[in-house]
Amino acid sequence: MTALFNAYIYQPILWLLIFIYQNLSFGDLGLAIIMLTVLVRVVLLPIFYKGARDQTIIQKIQPHVKKIQLDHKDDKERQAKELMELYKKHRVNPFSSILFLIIQLPIFIALFRVFTKEVGSSVFLSHTLFGLLDLSGRSVILAVVAAAIQYFQTRMMLASKPDDGSRKKDMIAGNQKMMMYLGPALTLIVLFNLPSAIGLYWTVSNVFSVGQQFFINKKIPSPEEKAGS
Repeated sequence: MTALFNAYIYQPILWLLIFIYQNLSFGDLGLAIIMLTVLVRVVLLPIFYKGARDQTIIQKIQPHVKKIQLDHKDDKERQAKELMELYKKHRVNPFSSILFLIIQLPIFIALFRVFTKEVGSSVFLSHTLFGLLDLSGRSVILAVVAAAIQYFQTRMMLASKPDDGSRKKDMIAGNQKMMMYLGPALTLIVLFNLPSAIGLYWTVSNVFSVGQQFFINKKIPSPEEKAGS
């Protein structure tokens, strides 16, 4: 299994980074990492987009989900059937985020290994971004920027949830608000203790995600907005 992972995922990503570094980024490793990150996100765009789209729609139809749960609280079989019909109507899979995470995980692991093991090696003559940031060392600034972007992205995702008047009493909404702060805080702590090459990848990837989420929020109306139009 390890041999397959190295042969078909890890080594191709490493070779691609070396190729970009030697031929496209003018010998700047930071620029090569940015280019590789954008390329990976473009290749995985259908997966990322589908997952983000489904989660946004699920957020928007939460009032209908709650109504079904309340109307059929004593009939779990009917409740499950109604929920499946609701998800089918809006063409979403409530478990898609887990499926897409499993698909993406080997690539993320390979990228993590490349950035932690190879960035400081002799394979690359330069280990900096524009000659200013040492990508083999830690960077507080990059960790803070990555955490701030993740906070903004999470806030955009929560903004897609309609306010049904009982949001303050909604435990789920409360947990989501907690994650809006907890997620960036964990990102800050983790990235501060890792090579800044990973922070650079994380930052560029999240910038890509923010643009994608902005597009999805504008494109997908809530059920009420759709009915009104």
